[in-house]
Amino acid sequence: MKRKLLTLLTTALTFFLFMHEGNCQKKKSGMAAVASKTKYGEANGVSVWLTNADKSALFQQQKDKLRFSSVKNQNQAIEVNDKQSFQPIDGFGYCLTGGSATLIHQMNAESRKALLKELFATDADNIGVSYLRISIGASDLDDHVFSYDDLKPGEKDERLEKFSIDYEKKDLIPVLKEIIKILPKIKILGSPWSPPTWMKTNDSSKGGSLKPEYYNVYANYFVKYIRAMKAEGINIGAITIQNEPLHPGNNPSMLMLAPDQEKFIKNNLGPAFKAANIATKIIIYDHNADRPDYPISILNDPEAKKYIDGSAFHLYAGPIEALTEVHNAHPDKNVYFTEQWIGAPGNFPEDLKWHVKTLVIGATRNWARTVLEWNLAADPNQNPHTPGGCDRCLGAITIDGNKVIRNPAYYIIAHASKFVRPGSVRIFSNVNTLLPNVAFKTPAGNKVVIVQNDGTSKQAFNILYKGKSATAILPAGAVGTYVW
Repeated sequence: MKRKLLTLLTTALTFFLFMHEGNCQKKKSGMAAVASKTKYGEANGVSVWLTNADKSALFQQQKDKLRFSSVKNQNQAIEVNDKQSFQPIDGFGYCLTGGSATLIHQMNAESRKALLKELFATDADNIGVSYLRISIGASDLDDHVFSYDDLKPGEKDERLEKFSIDYEKKDLIPVLKEIIKILPKIKILGSPWSPPTWMKTNDSSKGGSLKPEYYNVYANYFVKYIRAMKAEGINIGAITIQNEPLHPGNNPSMLMLAPDQEKFIKNNLGPAFKAANIATKIIIYDHNADRPDYPISILNDPEAKKYIDGSAFHLYAGPIEALTEVHNAHPDKNVYFTEQWIGAPGNFPEDLKWHVKTLVIGATRNWARTVLEWNLAADPNQNPHTPGGCDRCLGAITIDGNKVIRNPAYYIIAHASKFVRPGSVRIFSNVNTLLPNVAFKTPAGNKVVIVQNDGTSKQAFNILYKGKSATAILPAGAVGTYVW
């Protein structure tokens, strides 16, 4: 009887272990599942997630962990020191354009729920996107141009009595509400591409400048927007004043020179936020790294500076190191990276290499608290977009009805977003020319190192931590995220 009972117990235990191992090996969209109760720490080894340039691994957890030991070898090393820390991290994510929201909202409920969980949930097969940028009114990736106070030619609405965000209740707001159910603490940045045309010098959605007589009106426009979104249960944590203020050729767009942005903030927007008790952060510039003088000149004005949280950047021109130039000029103010596109149809090896090296690694090494890719979603023809808007912007995902294709930006952001949660802090890791890298310590105390092999051959290297080393191998062009 005892022997029979022992046999039954052994069989049950074997079945349990088999099922547990099977569950741990489940995959979705090329990404291995991660148990929500995974224990990290050097004693438990280093977990590895890998994306290869040839797509043979796509953000895939590797079966074997790396182990720290005292064994020495001649490999090059990435030294990690969590006693030396730098800027906090607010998050990694995408620009949720109006067009992205439309495509997502048009999916059937089951497909949409699965996609949003995959993007924003923080457990199992999901990538944990933690930061979104949305447009205030239309961006060039909406299907038409609009603001929240559109009037007939010649009309004015200085009291903003016709202000309404009702159009956003069609797609954007429902999608945001579903995201917030999944991740209540999602951080959201709002950016305008243009004010209402009646506020502008050329009465057009494209180009022109903000008329000085409407500075106060436009400041109140921001206040009404933030309050209206809050009434929908959506917290706009930060805004930028103008998307790409030195590029008036897009549709919509507006030219806003640095002296004008400075005056608008210190005389109008800052006081309006203060009077309305608005806690939303004011972030300046939101354009390319070739003009660090733009944000620096504004921050040099103490009356404007007191209302400003920091500066935002894109990288269609200039070096990523310009972010450090702005940080060094005003180290008490934050730096954000808020947009970079990938041109359709994409080049997976080159896109993966450049974006991880220059943005995920490069921007955070140059003080950025966020890294956001443009844009979250497009259809197979890179629609929708406004007349004259971007017709080659490849989404992080392509949505074709209920079908989803994951593109380079999906994996680029996933390598950081899943593990480097908001509140993480960048920590020291040495510069390695062939192995660009960046390291973080999470609020839970985990260490995360993101490494890109910038060479043309497979590289063996050591991760050094607290006097011990773990040996890793990274194929040419590949990206690895190492967590312990």
